Amino acid sequence: MKNILILGAGLSASSLIRYLLKHSEHESWSITIVDKEISLIQEKIKGHPFAKAMSFNALDPEQRRPEIEKSDLVISMLPARFHVDVARDCLDLKKDMITPSYVSADMRSLHNQAKKAGVLILNEIGVDPGIDHMSAMKIIHSIQKRGGKMTCFNSFCGGLLEPSSENNPWKYKFTWNPRNVVLAGKGGAAMFIDHGEYKYIPYNKLFSRLDQISIDGYGDFEGYPNRDSLSYRSLYGLDDIDTIYRGTLRRPGFCYGWDVFVELGMTDDSYVMQKSEELSPRAFLNAFLPYNSSIPVEEKFKIFLREDRAYLYDQFEWLGIFEKETSFGEPNATPAMMLQKLLVNKMSLAPDDRDMLVMYHEFEFNIDKVSKRITSSMINIGEDQVYTAMSNTVGLPIGMAAKLILSGELNKKGVHIPVTPDIYEPILKELEENGVIFNDKEIEI
Repeated sequence: MKNILILGAGLSASSLIRYLLKHSEHESWSITIVDKEISLIQEKIKGHPFAKAMSFNALDPEQRRPEIEKSDLVISMLPARFHVDVARDCLDLKKDMITPSYVSADMRSLHNQAKKAGVLILNEIGVDPGIDHMSAMKIIHSIQKRGGKMTCFNSFCGGLLEPSSENNPWKYKFTWNPRNVVLAGKGGAAMFIDHGEYKYIPYNKLFSRLDQISIDGYGDFEGYPNRDSLSYRSLYGLDDIDTIYRGTLRRPGFCYGWDVFVELGMTDDSYVMQKSEELSPRAFLNAFLPYNSSIPVEEKFKIFLREDRAYLYDQFEWLGIFEKETSFGEPNATPAMMLQKLLVNKMSLAPDDRDMLVMYHEFEFNIDKVSKRITSSMINIGEDQVYTAMSNTVGLPIGMAAKLILSGELNKKGVHIPVTPDIYEPILKELEENGVIFNDKEIEI
């Protein structure tokens, strides 16, 4: 029997755990799941005979190493900054490892050591990164096999709401870590290449420079640029491509509204607000508006919005940002923390809500002196509050990769991401069988 160790049992692990348990008897897997909240694991395994729940501090090497030593494969669902420490344990104990997170410089530096140890550390095998890599590379490789030369690659992904759940003026609720949403785009300019010219969009302009996208049956979306698109040239073997751009999808209206938060300064996480626990939403907003005791906060905010953004007022009123009766009760909070608390109060999924994961690729290429375009879109709707679209599209590829590794079908060594056919072909095929399906269209342009 092969032993799988999962570190972390949060929301994104739900579908992963279900997939592994479903296949555990047939594949002879024993699955140990670790989390500080053991009740969280017990809810997900429901007494399954091939699963074991454990509660200890997975960040403590003295506590995790004995369990890593007993395992054949480690799946780290911990926050990304802890993956390298787990990876070093896995190298020392010669255990394969999977993470859904981006490869950091520290993780990349372990490549030669992992090859020497005969260990595979497979990263970026969730949805974004993960399914985006695999679905893109499948089409890029097919174009190249046909003799085509890629000229443009645009790619977008977004965690959104299924249309019937879009019951607020922002058409958005949190389907992922709220803090990551609040701080999206911080830390540097967005970088991409457009028709051979390098482009840079600073954070303060990120949510006002948008792309418009329509997907049949699902309507219109807007995309804002991700921080670094340029690194994908080498990752995808497209070093000489004229245009490459990656972005995040939202429904129309969200980004222009979010741009107001950015302009106000509410997404700043670099300082603590004085007496933050005493602030009401109204006082929080007023702290970023000019002093004028003769004008109500609502009027000052309308002046700040300007006439061209006046239509956004209702979105902010819906958030309760003018509420003055209750305080946040959040001591030593940064503006970003205060904003997060305000938004979570209004933008959390309701029991009947379902989320939606949207992915969209656009490929342009020349072949036989003809210019062509392929569009590829994937829509996945969540089942419920536990098996969300986000959980399914993150967890299923990880589980499928685990099966490939433990069965011996995937025998790479070193630090890798899923951009080669030996990984993406079987996983994309199985994803289709599980309802994660891409709709591809090719036209001449």
